[in-house]
Amino acid sequence: MPLTFDFPLEKLKTYQGINPRPVDFDGYWDAALAEMRALDPQVTLTLAAFQAPFADCYDMTFTGVGGARIYAKLLKPKAAPAPHPAILMFHGYSGDSGDWAEKLGYVAAGFTVAALDCRGQGGRSEDVGGVIGNTLHGHIIRGLDEALQGRPQKLYYRQMFLDTAQLAKIVMEMPDVDPARVGAVGGSQGGALTVACIALEPRIQRAAPVYPFLSDYKRVWEMDQDTGAYSELREYFRHFDPRHEAEDAVFEKLGYVDIQHLAPRIRTNVQWHIGLRDTICPPSTQFAAYNKIASDKQMVIYPDFGHEGLKGNNDLIFDFMMGL
Repeated sequence: MPLTFDFPLEKLKTYQGINPRPVDFDGYWDAALAEMRALDPQVTLTLAAFQAPFADCYDMTFTGVGGARIYAKLLKPKAAPAPHPAILMFHGYSGDSGDWAEKLGYVAAGFTVAALDCRGQGGRSEDVGGVIGNTLHGHIIRGLDEALQGRPQKLYYRQMFLDTAQLAKIVMEMPDVDPARVGAVGGSQGGALTVACIALEPRIQRAAPVYPFLSDYKRVWEMDQDTGAYSELREYFRHFDPRHEAEDAVFEKLGYVDIQHLAPRIRTNVQWHIGLRDTICPPSTQFAAYNKIASDKQMVIYPDFGHEGLKGNNDLIFDFMMGL
């Protein structure tokens, strides 16, 4: 197996990450979940313009934390017996929930499918904002200035991670869905959201994160890979802390939304997909989270692939989800 630009594979298998974990991390997320569970989600379902002979397709909205209306595509099989399994889908950074047609394979197999639009990105979910400080270039640093002032509750990815758990709760409570047969899948940002979702909603039985984003931020920066999807880290320092006087505090606050610190909460059977030549979400950052998962897990490795389509992995994921 060739060496990666990152650590050798044997070291990756034991790497534990370097981004600091806030001392009140567990309390932070327990309080966040309590806030989410206290919400009336006010779910609405409207028949979508797209329909299929064997699927009922709906535009679904619900109220997330902070009052934002969140959108998801919902597809239900017409002929599947109830209760039947469901799968949650999460998309990559700046994208959206994708086309209806690409979800029909799971519906044909008897699954309800719910595909989330991330708030304020390329889809229809709201980002109601309201943070103090900059919103330069997007979402990793959204709310960071307030976090540095002792108010980390406004971090964008706190709200986004909670949206995934709230979607899972809504789907699991649908009368035709078996809450013990739910899976989750997504790539890049969607991979991170998959990890966050199964950490915050541990009843989910199977998950297939593909090269997840949002892990081990300090490692990304130390590798000089804070470009592309992680470029907000470099831009934040260049504009707002050019001498890195607040560097330790910045990475500590980002630790609240670092998926490696959520990983010990996971109780799900995980099939993780990784390309060892991934310069967007470096392998070490992914292993930092994967190595903290204590439940059943498998790392599916593509030695010659980067942050791109992984040949055959969608078939592997489909087969894996058929075990629900």
